[in-house]
Amino acid sequence: MMLEELRKEVWQANMALPEHGLVTWTSGNVSGRDPETGLVVIKPSGVMFNELTPENMVVVDAEGMVVEGDLGPSSDTASHLYIYNHRPDVMGVVHTHSNYATAFAAVGKSIPVYLTAIADEFGATIPCGGYAGIGGEEIGEEIMRSIGNSPAILMKQHGVFTIGKSVKKALQAAVMVEDIAKTVWMAMQIGEPEELPVEEIDANYDRYQHRYGTFEASTGISTKEG
Repeated sequence: MMLEELRKEVWQANMALPEHGLVTWTSGNVSGRDPETGLVVIKPSGVMFNELTPENMVVVDAEGMVVEGDLGPSSDTASHLYIYNHRPDVMGVVHTHSNYATAFAAVGKSIPVYLTAIADEFGATIPCGGYAGIGGEEIGEEIMRSIGNSPAILMKQHGVFTIGKSVKKALQAAVMVEDIAKTVWMAMQIGEPEELPVEEIDANYDRYQHRYGTFEASTGISTKEG
């Protein structure tokens, strides 16, 4: 069996989707790209999460042809591949219909930087792309047109896509965007949230991405908060 480690990593990430309440039934999928061969491991289509194994993950090439696997690849394979083919830095892609984030997508609303948690993780507004048809490259095209520097995008009337330099980072973005969307929705029931100033967004993003969890030699104090 080829790409055993990547198969296991992608399987574990797929299993994390229901664990974190990000999917229902067979919806949602995770893929990962092998940096050496360019091959992609992705969840099989229409299989219940409790039936997934590392062995039944599907391996496809950059054109979507099955290289190894007895099942058909996810119906979102073309979207994943379009991202990989246009973003050489991306090694993991996650797609969910998580409730709160998808509620914003349903009404075509982006999620501005209302919270330091959004600044930390995303560094910018979580954008909402336009509606795109399912099954072909249209979704991937709209993702690339609208995602900017964000690791997450809401797709209008559809759901959530997240990307990362690894499968784990893409999964982290998927978990965080749902948590953030829930908090923002709750805040909107109380009042109108205010966006953080740009300088605060930049400062929080830099701290979290480059110094969070590290030891500050100049002060002798760890910046890790949790």
